[in-house]
Amino acid sequence: MAFLDWLTGKIECPRCGTSGAKEVNGQINCPNPTCAYFVKTAGDRTPASTAALSPSAFSPPVNVPSGSLAIQYVDFRGHPRTFFGEPESARRVKNHISMKVAPKGARIVLARDRIQNLAEVESAFPQRIAPGQDWPTPRERQVMTYHKKRRTTSPLHASIRAKYPYW
Repeated sequence: MAFLDWLTGKIECPRCGTSGAKEVNGQINCPNPTCAYFVKTAGDRTPASTAALSPSAFSPPVNVPSGSLAIQYVDFRGHPRTFFGEPESARRVKNHISMKVAPKGARIVLARDRIQNLAEVESAFPQRIAPGQDWPTPRERQVMTYHKKRRTTSPLHASIRAKYPYW
């Protein structure tokens, strides 16, 4: 935030973190076209013709790292949202997917039934076992989970980790 921005009414958008948002009569107007608070008259960076396009037609924001995954999501209000996440940080937790998203790297949890491109998202997950390899037995999973939680090791854990290095 630049010096004396408070005089012009510019703030940081509470939704996406973009600087240059304005609060007018209790309503936030964000210049970021992918933000839910975007108003086409709020910023003169975007031509008026792009405001009519769908959110998926926009290119990713400038601060999205290369190799990130675009997740098409419908929130509880029914509004389409696009998140750009790190595929390496993705993990499935019951009926949800947890991953770090741009621009700040915050971890969010998304319901699987609201993700529009679920097959693409799940195919980008890091592989925990090699292709064609059997899954660990329940006993092996128990040993690996025990030592992972406590950050310890044992000879049995070391031999199991040699079989499943990415678990």
